[in-house]
Order: sequence, then structure tokens, then C-alpha cells
Amino acid sequence: MADVIDGKKVAEDVVGKVKALTTALTGTKPGLAVVIVGEDPASHVYVASKSKMAKECGFKSVQHSLPENTTQEELLALVAELNADSTLHGILLQLPLPKHLKSEPVLQSILPEKDVDGLHVVNAGKLAIGDLETGLISCTPAGSMILVERVRGKDLSGLNAVVIGRSNLFGKPMGQLLLAANATVTMAHSRTGDLPAICRTADILVAAVGRPEMVKGDWVKPGATVIDVGINRIPAPEKGEGKTRLVGDVAYAEAAAVAGAITPVPGGVGPMTIAMLMANTVISAYLAAGLDRPSF
Repeated sequence: MADVIDGKKVAEDVVGKVKALTTALTGTKPGLAVVIVGEDPASHVYVASKSKMAKECGFKSVQHSLPENTTQEELLALVAELNADSTLHGILLQLPLPKHLKSEPVLQSILPEKDVDGLHVVNAGKLAIGDLETGLISCTPAGSMILVERVRGKDLSGLNAVVIGRSNLFGKPMGQLLLAANATVTMAHSRTGDLPAICRTADILVAAVGRPEMVKGDWVKPGATVIDVGINRIPAPEKGEGKTRLVGDVAYAEAAAVAGAITPVPGGVGPMTIAMLMANTVISAYLAAGLDRPSF
């Protein structure tokens, strides 16, 4: 039976280090601004948890809640103001935006050094060339990588890694992080031929496709480390009419019988995302102060 990778505990370790780094930072404190547009209930829950965590870490925490009818120009003007505010080290745009707004121009207008979501083309480019020192890395892959390191160590030489999913948000940066750690990386996706056979070659298998329990137990190499990034809500009639439950992209019980280590859903990768948002903010504050980059 696989060891369960406790993302909640690892996230607590990361946040503990963020708090210590914040306390040690003299003359300023990290500042995080979160921008949300519209009334999407799930987005408001996420933003509230991010703002609460920022305060717990000792940050200056600013939230801008804009009405649904905000124009593209108004949103860009707010980001320009936040870019110019030297007390803010991180700017987070909560997605999705209302349908009439384009997210990409807004994301690219955030200064790369304040782009704590790691979505600016400058930060993506730095990661692509293997520069892990001067840019900011997207939170979910950065957090997933820490979970891999807890099991396999920082040097993945000689190990095969398979990432299922090629999104700019997760799949591509995750593949690049694994490559930077010396793994041999295969990027797989919905059009990959004989996906199960490719997955069976993986010492480290990362699933980020958004399909409930797609990765079966017989896709998993015995002893592999399985990182499940999926969060899918499926019907749970056993809990009562209309009830649902959360599952990942991996058939957990089947895979856990074969794998060496596995992340659960919930409680695996999820807690790491918000922890790495805090880590990126404190990294940005240290770099802005001309100090050495903290490592996690």
C-alpha cells in the first residue's frame, strides 16, 4: 500500500517558513493585493481564504472587489496603480473573469516581479530556459514539485517522469520543473497514443487532465510516486440525493495499491497552491529588498 503524501502538513511547513521569513524582513513587510471581479461564489471563497492566509503570515493584505460590469480599461487602470505601489510585492487576479473581460491582457500587464501566480510570459520564459532563481513559478506546479522532492529528493537523475496535461497553467511548467531536477520527462495529453503504456514507464506520474478517475491502477508502475492534480466533483448517491464528492484524476484506491507514494484528493496538491502563493509573495519581497532569494 502506498505512502499517503500529506499535502496539508507540507503546506503548513511552507507557511511556517513564510512566517519566519516575514518576521526576519526588516524595514518592510510583504504586500499582497488580490483583485476579484463579479460575484462568482466559488471565487469569493478562494479570495477570502487567500486574504486570511496573507494576514496570518503577517503580510499587508489588500483586496479589491470590483462589480460585474467593470470595463477592461478600469481593470487595467487598477493593475497599473497596484504595479506602482512599492508596498505591494504580489498582485493576484482571481480567475475566471466575467465573460466580457479578457484575462490575458490583464495578466500580462502585471509586472513580472509582482506576478505571484507565475503566469507572465517573462516568468514562463525564465522557467523554460531553466532560470529558477530570478522569476516566479506558477503556484500549483511549484507546490507539486515540493511534494515530489519530499518523496524522491531534489535530484531526480535516472528517473522517468510522465506529466498528463499540457496546459500553460500547470502541465508545461510542471514538465520544466521536473526537467530542471534532471528527470527524463514525457509530456502526455488527450491525443497521446497508448497513454496507459506510457504512464507505466513513469517513476513519477503527474495527472492534470480534469477527468475524474481517468488514471487506473494498472496504468501505474509499481512503486511510482503519483501526484494527482485533478479536482472533480462527481455524484455521490450513497451520501443522499443530490450529494457529491471530490475525486482526483486518478482512481485512488486502485493506484494506491500499486504506487509507492500518492497524493489524496482532497488534502494533497490543493493546500500546496495557497502555501506557494504566500511563498512567492515573500520571495518577491526579498528580491525587491535586494536580499537573497529564500528557498522552500
